[in-house]
Amino acid sequence: MSTYHYTYSVRLNQEQRRWLEAMTQMSGTPAKHYVVARVLLMSDQSQSEPSHTDGQIAEALSISRRTVIRIKQRFVQENLGVALTGSFPRERPERRCLDGKGEAQLIHLACSKAPDGRQRWTLELLANQMVKLEYVEHISPETVRQALKKTS
Repeated sequence: MSTYHYTYSVRLNQEQRRWLEAMTQMSGTPAKHYVVARVLLMSDQSQSEPSHTDGQIAEALSISRRTVIRIKQRFVQENLGVALTGSFPRERPERRCLDGKGEAQLIHLACSKAPDGRQRWTLELLANQMVKLEYVEHISPETVRQALKKTS
């Protein structure tokens, strides 16, 4: 098993550096944002002094090396806002198994009479019926629950 080592070169402009430095000085800064600010400041390669290694940053801030790499990755591949929020944009439409039409079909099914021998629909029964009726290729009971919760 080979491991790939990606290095993300952080280069802050003066405005970003000043803003991050100010953030580390403010008492109201959330701890998560403080850590991100410190990681980016310690990783900055646009300064005359050499930046720290991922391992040194992780040790200094008592976080994992992987966390340091993720923060740098978000900053380099996206922007400062994504680095601070801690995640890439969450919604990935191509991975959603229920679109608007599918949700409508699910709601219609959930409001219909339960199968013979059942008093009511369960999440698992709804998921299985959605697949059986070929409304979706696959769906989990948890996805059914979340979709129905939105419409309550």
